[in-house]
Amino acid sequence: MAQAVEVQTGAAGHGHDDAHDAHGGHGHSGTGIENRKLMMWLFLASDCMFFGSLIATYMIYRNRAVEIGVGPFPHELIDIPFTSVSAAVLLMSSLTMVLSLGSLQKGNIRNSRIWLAATAILGTTFLGGQFFEFTEFHHEGLTLQGNIFGSTFFTLTGFHGVHVGLGVLWLVSLLFVSLRGGLKQENAMTLEIAGLYWHFVDIVWIVIFTLVYLLPYASAEGEGGEHASRVHDLAHAVMRFF
Repeated sequence: MAQAVEVQTGAAGHGHDDAHDAHGGHGHSGTGIENRKLMMWLFLASDCMFFGSLIATYMIYRNRAVEIGVGPFPHELIDIPFTSVSAAVLLMSSLTMVLSLGSLQKGNIRNSRIWLAATAILGTTFLGGQFFEFTEFHHEGLTLQGNIFGSTFFTLTGFHGVHVGLGVLWLVSLLFVSLRGGLKQENAMTLEIAGLYWHFVDIVWIVIFTLVYLLPYASAEGEGGEHASRVHDLAHAVMRFF
């Protein structure tokens, strides 16, 4: 009888170890989601609130530079065609990220590395475009301290750029790990978690691009006052939500 109990206990423990190994050596929460993945979702939720507050602040003050009369003004600087190309580059990186993860889950390590490198390159290209834009705006006289538009614009887009930069560093580090044989099919969750962060950064940029670049601004001649009022009301609604 005691021997049977011992055999059953040993089998149960062995089964637990197999389940543990099958998930890459990481435990699961009570929700059934892997702990690392759950922590990433929690981080993204807090980061969503952070960007929500930055976006709401920008929306409130987006036309204040025109009202105060201190230039340069948004409608004089915003270059939608150039930024549209940068946005397309960043959105394309989400596709290459999906392809990299899909390849790894299928055991195609080579293709996973190629698509992962492509994602990092596209992210770096976006950062280069943002640096060029910042430089051009600075040459036109827009600075962080110059007027309220410069303060809110550089703060919002700058923090997003920092997030993209951290994501690129993460992707490059995973590429090096993969080249050293440390990123295999059985631990694809590691790449999936990085992908969650990268897709979040892309989604945030869609919101920023729409609100910062596509919505028209009031001109210095006083046009767009009614539109500015609607935008101001929208900003207050966002602030109440967050």
